[in-house]
Amino acid sequence: IHTELIGDGILPLLESGAVTNSHKREHPGKTICTFVMGTQKVFDLIDDNPSINLLETNYVNDIGVISSNPNVVAVNSALEIDITGQVVADTIGLNVYSGVGGQMDFIRGAALSKNGKPVIAMPSVTSHGESKIVPTGKKGGATTTTRAHTRYVVTEYGIVDLFGKNLKQRCEAMISIAHPKHREFLYNEAVRRFKHVWNPDYYPTIAH
Repeated sequence: IHTELIGDGILPLLESGAVTNSHKREHPGKTICTFVMGTQKVFDLIDDNPSINLLETNYVNDIGVISSNPNVVAVNSALEIDITGQVVADTIGLNVYSGVGGQMDFIRGAALSKNGKPVIAMPSVTSHGESKIVPTGKKGGATTTTRAHTRYVVTEYGIVDLFGKNLKQRCEAMISIAHPKHREFLYNEAVRRFKHVWNPDYYPTIAH
């Protein structure tokens, strides 16, 4: 683990031995982070624990440091992603939802790591059932990770690799992992935006 933040989610990984950090080139055997947030359990775990090191953000988030470890899998999330791969992770329209954090640092670091994988993982819909894969971002929303840097996107409906794809291919990929009830709307918006009609067999859940 080499991360900006650790919380309760790491407890079962460390306690079960699923994570040992033994294959790291930088700081082998150590969990590296910059800050901690969670319940008393996670603070009890890190207290006087030599296997967990809290270091300065300008070091932990340095792309060169991140990429120096091989096989880095950087998992970040998003509030919404448009059908071309533009990631919005810190705003909802004009409203600031959270800080940008180190998303771009770890996306780039993983991309430069030998056999690394930069991942954006999120549910396909919000708690209100709205699609998190959208034709375009909400008005006023800020792009956190550009489509040029977005590679793997994961929802409960699958995983797509956007690397090397043109915009129309990206639309196909993103719609394929959207919630089925939103795919027809996304397809129609993609057709409207790109003036391109895809093979209707590509989206078996959409009646054309």
